Amino acid sequence: MLTRTVMSAMTRRPLAFLCSSWPWRALAYLLCSAVYAVTVCLLIYTGYVFGAGAAFAAALLVLIVFSLSAAAFERLRMRLVDRMPVDDPHVRPPKAGLRAWFVTRAREQATWRDLGFTVVALSVLCWMDIGLVSSAFWLPALLMSAPFQPSMHWADGLPLAIGGVLLVPLSAYMLAAWAGTRAMITRAVIAPGEAEIIRSRARLVDAFEAERRRIERDLHDGAQQRLVSLSMKLGLARLDLPPGSPAEAQVAEAHEEAKRVLAELRELIRGIHPQVLTDRGLGAAVEDVAGRSPVPVDVDVSLPGRLPAPIETAAYYVVSEAMANIAKHSGARHSFVYGRLHEGALILEVRDDGVGGADPAAGSGLAGLADRVAVTDGVMTVSSPRGGPTLLRVEIPCPVSG
Repeated sequence: MLTRTVMSAMTRRPLAFLCSSWPWRALAYLLCSAVYAVTVCLLIYTGYVFGAGAAFAAALLVLIVFSLSAAAFERLRMRLVDRMPVDDPHVRPPKAGLRAWFVTRAREQATWRDLGFTVVALSVLCWMDIGLVSSAFWLPALLMSAPFQPSMHWADGLPLAIGGVLLVPLSAYMLAAWAGTRAMITRAVIAPGEAEIIRSRARLVDAFEAERRRIERDLHDGAQQRLVSLSMKLGLARLDLPPGSPAEAQVAEAHEEAKRVLAELRELIRGIHPQVLTDRGLGAAVEDVAGRSPVPVDVDVSLPGRLPAPIETAAYYVVSEAMANIAKHSGARHSFVYGRLHEGALILEVRDDGVGGADPAAGSGLAGLADRVAVTDGVMTVSSPRGGPTLLRVEIPCPVSG
């Protein structure tokens, strides 16, 4: 399955987990708490050298400084064990200046949450992290060194050494479990509204998709059928008129115009929700989009079966929007679409040889696609340096329905 957190990595096969980078990422995440531990040690040393008053003043200064930077530091280090980004909850001050910045920060709940988290991190969490890392290292090392101890015969120490070796993978799981738990606690404190935002976004997307399907049905069963009937009647009326007469020419022109409107309406319906996606699935729908693209497209989408409807819809619109952007902005001469289901995740890539420079943060349609993918618990990444090439990659957790 798609591995985005150290907790989900622990659910993989033991050998796959232990041979991956996740245990080392968890270790690096916990070792970052040394920043807090060193700070506390410096405060204790300040109190020992300069007295309690100096230590108290230094502690206040540290709390102020850390409360302004601890959350940013935690968001940065969290990427080691949780690939889901954490947005900055702080509001940008409406005007420049230190006073405006301070007033804005003082009025925010996020600032006081950061302050409380800093106190807990300095007093409890950092020592738990370092204590766990120390025990995970020293206990196996101590047991493995038993045969080499001068006070113990090597045969007596061999079982202890074997036990120490067996403790190494258990220590990796212990470190990963605590790192994942600590990351979840941190996310809940510094970004408490994220879960509700994701749920609200999912509800909006579901409502939008239902409305999209309703509009598609109304156009398909209403306006399109009437246009088909009108086109047929104009064709029959044209046959009853004398060839070459002015009336026949006008009816012929109206007939052609009705056929053009009907073709445009069918294209509009296909854009709202393609029938081929409903009937034949994602692979056929991607082939259909590629066939209508003005830029030559190679398609390599191989799926073992139908995917859940929300995932197929999200993936289809990723490809459709990417193809539209390639045709409008990239200047590409060729593009490529790749799709596979790998370890319970839909992997979708769209590449082109255009000029590059695509940026989801610039307010383009890519930002909307990233939101749609995020609702399905997926991740979208874009690599588009100036001069190209551009690679859009989507990973969506996806069980196969058969």
